[in-house]
Amino acid sequence: MRIRNVTLMVVILTAALTTFAQTVVPLPTTLASDPAKWVMPERSYFSDIWRTEVVTNVSKPSILVYLPKKKLANGTAAIVAPGGGFWALSINSEGIDVAKWLNAKGIAAFVLKYRLTPSATEDAVKEVSALFADPKTFIEKTGPYIPYALSDGMTALRYVREHAAEYHMDPKKLGIVGFSAGGTVAANAAFNYSAAERPAFAAPIYPSLDAFANSKVPADAPPLFITVASNDQFNFAPASVDLYKKWQAAGKVAEVHVYSTGGHGFGMRTQNLPTDHWIELFYSFLKVEVIDHK
Repeated sequence: MRIRNVTLMVVILTAALTTFAQTVVPLPTTLASDPAKWVMPERSYFSDIWRTEVVTNVSKPSILVYLPKKKLANGTAAIVAPGGGFWALSINSEGIDVAKWLNAKGIAAFVLKYRLTPSATEDAVKEVSALFADPKTFIEKTGPYIPYALSDGMTALRYVREHAAEYHMDPKKLGIVGFSAGGTVAANAAFNYSAAERPAFAAPIYPSLDAFANSKVPADAPPLFITVASNDQFNFAPASVDLYKKWQAAGKVAEVHVYSTGGHGFGMRTQNLPTDHWIELFYSFLKVEVIDHK
């Protein structure tokens, strides 16, 4: 009996681990960067300032692969780009937790670790938090590295589409969802793409959109889903509404949800606010525009 019980326990634990096991896949870089600029190594740690797990000093992009159970898979897939001011990645609440939620709905998810601004210390979050109060210095230090992050987003779309059969997903149903700085990565994918990169949908969540103020909506623009809070600490709500209006004026599919409260960076956090349920609205959007779309 003991042997049988131990065997059963091993089977159960193995199944549980397999459900959310992920493969780390390095991505090629189409926009070269100088590795010597990243003096500090890549680091994962809990940030007391942001009260969440973060990854910093990413110099080599990669994706974490999360696949749904085969019986649930509906062929849809999403690149998930966490935010963090282009200095860090809020890897759980804006990455892995999103991937697991999508997996439960039959959607494959690929958490993107895009290249970040190299920090001078072990605590990149502390460095960038100090810069938020000085936008000019923030742009001076961060700006040179943003193109790498945007490039990595497009590379991820190309890579996953090229390997669609391997991941048991439909290459025509691959899109991107991103948060804050990751929302900028998602918005870039909605504006600037080749045929191989075009996302089936783009979901910038409380994104920074300054870079796209004068960008034109593509003729074959993908469906757009936007979420933001009115009391966003960085005042990102107005630009999110303008992005929605731009899509609508061009006759393209768009949906926007502006919450009265929720702040910036709510991701998958539980705050006992309506923002806790944004991802359910996102799934409803995907059902209509992608999953069940003919």
